[in-house]
Amino acid sequence: MSGPAVITFSGDLWRWPVLAGLLLATALVLWSYRKAAIKRKWLCAGLKILGLALLALCVLEPQWTRQRVRPGANLMVVLADNSSSLQVTDAGAAQPRTARMRQALDPSASTWQTTLGDAFDLRRYQFDQRLQHLENFAGLDFAGRASALGSALSMVSRRFEGRPLAGIVLLTDGNATDLTSLPADLSGWPPVYPVVIGGKGPAWDLSVRKVSVTQTAFEDAPVTIEAEVGTTGFSGTPITARITDSAGKVMEEQKRSVPAGSAVSAFRFQIKTAPPGVSFYQFSVGEAGETGETTKEATLANNQRVMVVDRAQGPYRVLYVSGRPNWEYKFLNRALEGDDQVQLTGLMRVAKREPKFSFLGRAGESSNPLFRGTDDQAKGEVAGYDQPVLVRLNPLDEQELRSGFPVLPEDLFAYHAVILDDLEAAFFTPVEAALLQRFVSERGGGFLMLGGMESFAEGGYARTPIGDMLPVSLDRASAAPAPGPLTFDLDREGWLQAWARLRENEADEKTRLSGMPPLMVMNRVRGVKAGAGIIATANDPAGNKAPALVVQRFGRGRSAALMLGDLWRWGMRSPEARVDLEKSWRQMVRWLIADVPGRVALAVEPKPADPNGVMELQVRVSDAKFLPVENATVSITVEPVQFGKPATEGTDPAGKALTLQAEPSSTEPGLYVASYLPRETGGYKATARAVNAAGAEEGRATAGWATDLAAQELRSLTPDTAFLEELARKTGGAMVEVSGLEALAARLPSEKAPVMEPHEEPLWHTPWIFLTAIGCLITEWGLRRTEGLP
Repeated sequence: MSGPAVITFSGDLWRWPVLAGLLLATALVLWSYRKAAIKRKWLCAGLKILGLALLALCVLEPQWTRQRVRPGANLMVVLADNSSSLQVTDAGAAQPRTARMRQALDPSASTWQTTLGDAFDLRRYQFDQRLQHLENFAGLDFAGRASALGSALSMVSRRFEGRPLAGIVLLTDGNATDLTSLPADLSGWPPVYPVVIGGKGPAWDLSVRKVSVTQTAFEDAPVTIEAEVGTTGFSGTPITARITDSAGKVMEEQKRSVPAGSAVSAFRFQIKTAPPGVSFYQFSVGEAGETGETTKEATLANNQRVMVVDRAQGPYRVLYVSGRPNWEYKFLNRALEGDDQVQLTGLMRVAKREPKFSFLGRAGESSNPLFRGTDDQAKGEVAGYDQPVLVRLNPLDEQELRSGFPVLPEDLFAYHAVILDDLEAAFFTPVEAALLQRFVSERGGGFLMLGGMESFAEGGYARTPIGDMLPVSLDRASAAPAPGPLTFDLDREGWLQAWARLRENEADEKTRLSGMPPLMVMNRVRGVKAGAGIIATANDPAGNKAPALVVQRFGRGRSAALMLGDLWRWGMRSPEARVDLEKSWRQMVRWLIADVPGRVALAVEPKPADPNGVMELQVRVSDAKFLPVENATVSITVEPVQFGKPATEGTDPAGKALTLQAEPSSTEPGLYVASYLPRETGGYKATARAVNAAGAEEGRATAGWATDLAAQELRSLTPDTAFLEELARKTGGAMVEVSGLEALAARLPSEKAPVMEPHEEPLWHTPWIFLTAIGCLITEWGLRRTEGLP
């Protein structure tokens, strides 16, 4: 409110004479009624004295002084929602919400805007994806794809910051698509007066409220899609939900009746044929047996949602380094031969280094005794006495690993994961050990150490760079189960990891675990490091349990320790067990490489605080040593995925592929950024290509995202009155009915505003004072006459 009113007197000079005359008249009235023989003589006396007092008050000329809004000095904003959610028709309503909005804003149908314009500097705005200034509201088309209510209010508040903004009259249904844009503290905002446009919502509507996609990079692991559908008015009615791919093929379909009294229906799909790379699918729901032309729903725009499935696509390279030929490599290599996305390269030692001065060697012999008696070794290419004999397995070319374990970052960082098996720490030079740790912590690679007689503590890895990144402590041995027979079992965290399981349900997985053969070889460790997770345990017949498979994050990468050294026994039991072992190896390797970054990485994120849905495409470019490349040329091709219609090359962003040039970021070296504004609902696939200053391609990366503007705008068709009430309370405003706009416009000039002025109204020059005075005197006369007095 504007504050309490104050009464002042213009004829203050007459105060004492008027008071003296009033006291004299009061005394005369009381004296005249002193001996009057009537029952209500004191009532008559009181009425006459009151009438005389009011006449005496008029002589003093009282003024009613109060604060009011200075005309034209304050701003008042009228903010109207122009989004498509206002096109729906509420249950029981004869017209859509747009008709009610137009009627409320039509100056020929109501005068509240004129009333506000007389007292305020009136500003008109509309909002949907963005805020737009208007001269009048005649051009509202209600075609906006989003309701950026939070951004619109924030922009209005910032635009008039420091200026006398008296309030905001907000006409909307309250269904905002960007509530995160609103600040938590609204105490400095002007009062907001929400006017709710809409009723209880439509009688019939299906809406996709939420869709979640769960995916893994492992074989046979289906993509799980869970959807929550709002079912207004469809209680007991059959509905159909389906999943289609980008070519329009129906992948799966489910039909069910909505339970009586239920407002939400949940669906769960599993897709087992998702290809590697980025794929797009669409979830849609509708009334069973109905078509779009005959449906009784309020709108069909919220009946579908586009989803992105990104299953990692190789080739991924894994380096296996072993201290001796063993059975484990046989099963691992055979397992990865069945994965066309993973390439396994081996470096296997078949003979250790020998002392250089061996008395048992032949005179003048300098080569390793392993080559004794062979004539097909080129001179200078055989390993010497003090060099181990290494065999390369599945190299890409003749030069790969020719000098043994990589010593240069660009050579080691070309792999995505490294597996060490039965190899002592002394095999690595200090430079190689430190480089392997950098491979995990800086490059973000995966690392796995397998058990054996020369692994972990037995291999001397305690207090080494490689031992430091293991998830287990090696300084002292624990009371782990003695070697064999040991049973393999999943720990609590292992049951939660998809890559650690081979069956679809717990009962089948327990049956599989109980059928595994006993294992005989296990390395002892002191314990598990803080932050590491135990995936599996090994149990001896006495009931002792020890960690068998432990994992942890290390820097940008991840490391794992498998303390068992004879997992190959599992594959020797039966053909079925061998299939399970190979699948287990593939899933473990896939876990190692799942999040390993490439030299070119592409990330797509919504641009912060942008109500238009602009996407920010971020490309990070690294060289062979995984150092940032700052002088690269980065281009990004964005292809809209139209279901059933392939995108065509071109420069038109509406339905065609568009190539963008990314600009270097000023905040991070090696980061290149571009922006893209999706114009249509659907999926978008982006491919980034980076070329260095020498003209050589550094690499490519692909990512995808989905934009469902209509689904988000229409996810709820019931006005969000709770949000609007909270907004009004926090800003000091009030909720207003459409029918109360005239009253609001009449009241606001008297409300508190930034710029106020005093306003005086003559209290004595008002009819009610004279009428009251005359009424008192006439009543007194009438009462006297009824009692027979003159």
